[in-house]
Formats: sequence, structure tokens, C-alpha cells
Amino acid sequence: MSSTLRELADERRAVRTAIERMRLAPVMFELGARPHPPRDLYRSYLAQSDIFVGIYADSYGWIAPDEQISGLEDEYNLAPRSMPKLIYIRASEHRDERLSELIARIQSDDTAAYLRFRAAEDLADQVAGDLATLLAERFDQSRIRASAHATTPMTARVPEPYTATIGRDGELAEIRALLAGGDHRVISLIGPGGIGKSRLAIEAAHANADVFPDGVYFVPLEGVLEPGLLLPTVAYVLGVRDTGAGTLEDRIGQAIGDRRVLIVLDNFEQIVDEAPVLVRLYSIAPNACFLVTSRVVLRIRGERVFEVETLDLAADDARPPLTRARASAACVLFAERATASQPDFALNAENAADVIEICRRLDGLPLAIELAAARVRLLSPHDVLERLQRTLPLLSSAARDLPERHRTLRATIDWSVGLLRPEQRSMLEDLGVFGARFTLEAVEAVGASRPWGPDAIETLAALIDASLVQRVEAGGRSVFSLLATVREYALDALESRGDADALRMAHADYYLDLVQRIAPRLRGAGQIASAAELGLDLPNLRAAARHLVITGRLDDAGDFAWTMLPYWWISGYFADVSLWMQELLATGSPITDHTRAVATFFPLWANVWQRAGDEVVAALGECVRLFTASQDEDAAAMALAAQASTRMQFPDVDVTVAQEGLVEAVARLAAIGDFWAEALAEVALGQLGVLCGDMAAAMAHFERAVEIADTADDAFTRVVSGNNRARLRFLLGEQKAAEEEFLLTLTLSIRLHFLDGATYGIEGACALAATRGEAWRAGALAAVAATIRETTGVFDIEGFAVHLAPLEALRMEDPDGVAAGERAGREMGLGEAIRLVLPGPEADAQLRDAVAAW
Repeated sequence: MSSTLRELADERRAVRTAIERMRLAPVMFELGARPHPPRDLYRSYLAQSDIFVGIYADSYGWIAPDEQISGLEDEYNLAPRSMPKLIYIRASEHRDERLSELIARIQSDDTAAYLRFRAAEDLADQVAGDLATLLAERFDQSRIRASAHATTPMTARVPEPYTATIGRDGELAEIRALLAGGDHRVISLIGPGGIGKSRLAIEAAHANADVFPDGVYFVPLEGVLEPGLLLPTVAYVLGVRDTGAGTLEDRIGQAIGDRRVLIVLDNFEQIVDEAPVLVRLYSIAPNACFLVTSRVVLRIRGERVFEVETLDLAADDARPPLTRARASAACVLFAERATASQPDFALNAENAADVIEICRRLDGLPLAIELAAARVRLLSPHDVLERLQRTLPLLSSAARDLPERHRTLRATIDWSVGLLRPEQRSMLEDLGVFGARFTLEAVEAVGASRPWGPDAIETLAALIDASLVQRVEAGGRSVFSLLATVREYALDALESRGDADALRMAHADYYLDLVQRIAPRLRGAGQIASAAELGLDLPNLRAAARHLVITGRLDDAGDFAWTMLPYWWISGYFADVSLWMQELLATGSPITDHTRAVATFFPLWANVWQRAGDEVVAALGECVRLFTASQDEDAAAMALAAQASTRMQFPDVDVTVAQEGLVEAVARLAAIGDFWAEALAEVALGQLGVLCGDMAAAMAHFERAVEIADTADDAFTRVVSGNNRARLRFLLGEQKAAEEEFLLTLTLSIRLHFLDGATYGIEGACALAATRGEAWRAGALAAVAATIRETTGVFDIEGFAVHLAPLEALRMEDPDGVAAGERAGREMGLGEAIRLVLPGPEADAQLRDAVAAW
């Protein structure tokens, strides 16, 4: 379906409704856009389509840089001449000249039906009627094709899927484009066991029978373990019998001849050394195409590698869990398979968050998700999630019609690992100490003393070829990863051979050194880049902290956690660090006073906003004492500021005591030269002024905090201080200055990936919109901010949520407008909310580079 997107949004919805009502599938850009060049997408979408529907009105559409025509005209040009076209033209008096020229050309096209319409509400019935007529005319041709398919030998039939395939529409479209293009002789679907290669190949074979009029053949190689059995198996499926008269290779070539056929070779990895046979076959059968599923790349001429990816997980944004789950292919698969196992199961608001987390823990791996969903017959999703602490033992399948290697994920991985050479298997097991992704430098450092160390690059490349390690781009650099299930398998093997602690220590040493090199740049001009760099290594920073605790290096663990304090704060990982520190204290092993102070501080600070009380104040006082005893005056002053800030959370706050603590902390931090903590303590003094109603004093402290942050060029403290100053300016009626500052802090928050800072910016924009009477915009922004706060559990200090009062005032004037905005906002992600706030084309570029990567 082709049209301009925004101009004809209502018409697109109407046509989609008409198509789906007829139990047909609309192929639309907004339903499956992938990160590929637009022209490739057009070809992919057209390749999977049988009918072209074009809707044209006023606009010719956008012309991309270095292009001569718009995407609208390009789609029409790329549509095959043999494809029937239904073209709907809306009456217009202001049509773009180039669109008029295109319409004139369409009128002379004998493959296109030129039709007029007046309004979107009339279009659905009109399209449905035209499609019904068109399909009826083509019914006889489809019966002929079905009859031809019926002559395919039973041995060659493509298996019928027992269940629906979910979340693969985009891949199927891309595969169809590759097959229909005729440029690739061997298309290899590559991926680890359980990712759905065979299912995707089966679906592709069914969906592309029309592209191969001379036959589609399915060759299962699951039980073919000896390379010499490849040709006999292919020959048997094709109906070629080995009579000894000539080689099987020649006889297969003669049998195929010039026919346009597709041969699906499923599970090729165990006989990958026979891959050159395919080159010889397609050389003597020039119109044959081979669709291969394999865990390793074949590495032959004519091969086009297609990486099969895991299913899309739920977006990590501000929308409600149920909305996010329904938009996730992984969660939809879980729900569909769970319903098959337990008919009364339904994905709903109560279980959506658990389903999202189950699918995330299983990395979107279809086999793992299916096996987990089958447990819903006995367990609730919440119970399944709890038992996924040990993934592989739980996920064993009792389905007797599955191949043996699919009975459990462990069997699936075992089957792949059994194909590796000893040094490859050793590296795979050693990689189990890493988090979800890791760099080549880290692998080389950790493997320096391992047998595979001298050949780390070549061995890692072999594991990538075997689909046990994945290579991805992150932050402009190559990183590697293991699926969670493969990582657990590897770590279990490492534990079994007694090498786990040695690898954990090597891993922790590397990341300790990394943190010590980067941490000094976490405050000041290098903060944004340093936080981004650490973010790429976050899974391993978490793993390193745990490794230090597990191996008894408790003081190193405490230093590691404290050095990273700014990063934990920016990125919102206090809860994670708190857990590690609680585990550290629970060991009961001897630790220094400094480590005890650190391990006590983090759990307190992580929960201070929820449970401030005398016991927390006392515990923070103990941290001050321990830090002082350790001669860390900087940490002692920070703990003192934290203690005073905690007192501010009391319902009956003792202003004098809180103020004295903060003033003392500011003085100490200024003397030490810790501008970062000094700015934050000044912000706390400003917030105390707001609580007391002393706006002049509050503004003075916020001004001082902004000055400190600007001098140091520190984005984080600039966001915190700036948001507070902007809110006070708004309360004082300085709307223009407040708006400028909110835009600045929101921009910095985006670059820093600081969610709390972005939330304050969105609330500020909501307050400004409400005062201007922009009901829908104000309601939408308020709903997004509320959802984020409910998700993070971080709420504002009482009386300083500046958007609430103007929003309620506007609700009295325009309740419907505010309510409509709130409904829309509850379905919005963070990126959509930011688009409502940031103006101009430069904001779009910023979103493209920063929000998309958030």
C-alpha cells in the first residue's frame, strides 16, 4: 500500500481495515519498517505483495537527498508490471504538479485501475468491493497453481507449520526480495539453535512457491551426520535414484536442468564441509536456488548470508506494560503459546510486566520462549519468572514430536558445542564470565593466560561462524555477545571444570582497570562521553562487581562501587549497587571501615526517598564516622549532605538542623574542591528554601549551583541545578526564562541519557503548555511524566511539582482536551514526548542520534 503517510493517515487506516476485514494482509511501511535504505524497503515490500494499492491526494511527497523522484513515485515505478494496481485519487484543487504528472502516466497504464474517491470514510467499502472483484477474476489461476503443487512428491513437501509464525513478517519480506531478485544462488539463514531458522525457512518456502513455478523441495538434514550422505539425501527428495549410471551430482544436475526450483536444506551445519557441493550443483543447474539453514556460515561462492535475529522485545519506554507487550513479537509469541497450553490464559495488565521480563531474560529466543510459555499450564507467568533463576533446567520439553535436541535448551546448545574444536569450546566456556556484551580488547585481556589466548581473534571468529557468539555494532564499535541461555551453559561448564573463579578474577581485574581509567572523567567536561562509554560496558560492570564479591575481594568491590558513584546516579542503577553491597555485608568477612561505609551508604541512598526516618539518618551518620576514620573527607562530606537531605524528607522537617548539615557539607566540599558534590548540596539548600517559602534564598542557591556546574562544564549537575532554577522561575512568573532553561536541561538529559532529568524537563514543558491553554499537549506530557515516575519510583519534593496546578486549572476550562491528551500520553514513548517539547529541525537530528539510542 503506497501513499504519503501523514497527509493520508486516515485513508491508510480505512484501507488497512478493509484489507484485514477480508482476511488479507496489508503490507505497509508503518507496520514493518526496518533500518534499511528506503529503496530496499520498497523492493522488499513489493516482493511480498500480490496487489498494489495507491492512494494519492495533494502531495507528491518528500524527495530524499541525491534522489530525483519522491518515494511515492519510486514505489509505483518499482511495482512489477504484472502486478495488478488499484489507484485511488482524491479530488483536489491544489495538487502538486509532479503528482499530477504521475497520475497522468498512471491513467495510460493498462495494469492500473484508475479510481476516484471523496472521503476516507467511503474508501474502506470501495476498496473492499474492488479487491473482491479482482480476486474473483484471479481465482482460476490460483486453482491451477494449487493443482501443480499437488504433484510434488510427498518426500519433497515443505512441512506445514503446526502453529502460527509470529514476528517474522519483516524477515519474510526481505527473504522474498532476495529470492525473487534472482541474484543469489545460495541464501543461508544463519543463527543459533532455537532461534527459529527452520520455521523461517519453512514459512519462506510456502510464501515463495509462486516465485519458483517448477517446484519447491524441502531436504531435512537433521539426521545426516556424515558428509557423504548429502547428495544421496538431496537425490532422494528430488526423486533421483542412485542406479550407478553416472555420479549423483551429475544426475541431480540433469534432473533439475533449467527449471526454476527452490531447494531448502535444513540443518546444514553438521556437514558444512560439504558446502562446495552446492557450488557445483548450482553451476550445472543455473536456475536452481538453495535456501539453507545453518548455525555456521558456509563460506562458499554465491552465498548470501541472512542473519536470523531474536524476536523483538518490549520497548523500554514510558508506555504501560500491556501496551508494550502487545507491540512485542516475543511477548505475543509467549501469549499465543501459553494460550495453546492453557486455553484460559490471556495477556493482561496483571501479567504483562512478568511476560515482558520473561522474554527479556530469554533474549527473545523463540524456542526458549515457547518452552517457558508451555509452563503456564502449571505456573503463572510470575512463578515462571521467579524460577528462571536457573533457566535451562526448567525449560525441558515433554513434547514427544520434537527432535531430541529440542527437548531442552541444554540439549540444543550441547548439540552445537559438540561440533567445536577443543580450543573453541574452551573459549566459549571462558566467555561465560562476561555480561551480555563485551569487546575484543576485554576478551584478549581475560584470555591472556588461556590456551586459546594467542589465537583469540581466530577462535572468536569461529564461534561467530557457529552462531554461538554474535557480533553487533554498539556506539560505533564492534562488540560481541552470547545469548543468555548460551552464557549460562558456558558458565556451568566453566564451573564444572573448576576454572570459574580464575576467570572471574581476570574479568574483574580488567574492568577494575577500565573503571579507574574512565572514572576521573565522570565529573566535568568528559562526562557525557565517559557515561556513554561505561554504558556500553554496563553488563560487564555489573558482572565485575558480582565477581569481586563472589571471589572474596570485598574491599575492591567497595572501591569499585564508590568510584562509579556519578555513573550509578546518572543512569539510575543505585538499586543494583545496593544489592551487591548487601551481599557484600552478608558475607560477614572482614572489611575495612571505608568498605563498610560504602556498603552501608548505597542501600540507604537508594531508598531514602521512600523511607526516610531517624534510623536512616543515624545510619548515614555512621557512614560519616566511618569515612572520616578512613581519612576520606570527601566521602564524609557527601554522606553528611545525604544525611541532611534525608531530614528534608521528614513530614515535620527540622529546617535548622537540615540547613546546618547542608551548609557544613557545602563548606567542606568547597574546601576539598569537589565541585560535583558541592553543586548538588547547593541544590538541596535551594529546595530547603522552597520548602520554607524563602524563594529569594532558594534562587540564590540554585544560581550558585548553576554557576558551579557551568564552570566545571558538568552536564549532570547542570541538569539538576537548571531544572530546579527553571521550576522556581516558572513559579515566579518568569516563563520565557523558564522555557529556555527547560529546553537546555532536556537537551543535556538526552545527551546524558538521564531519565530523571528528562522527566523534569517534560513536566516543565507541561506547565508551560497548560498556562498557554494547550490542553491536549499539556495532558499528553503530564501522562508521560506520570508514567515515568510510576515506573522509576522517583517522585518530586512536596509542593515543587510545578505542572500540577496549571494542569488542573486548565482541566476546569477544557476537560475534554486535557483528557484526550492524557489518553494519548499514556500510549506514548519517551521519544514521542520529547518530540512534543523540542522544536525545530535540529531537535529531530538530536532525537535521531540520541533518543533512538536511549
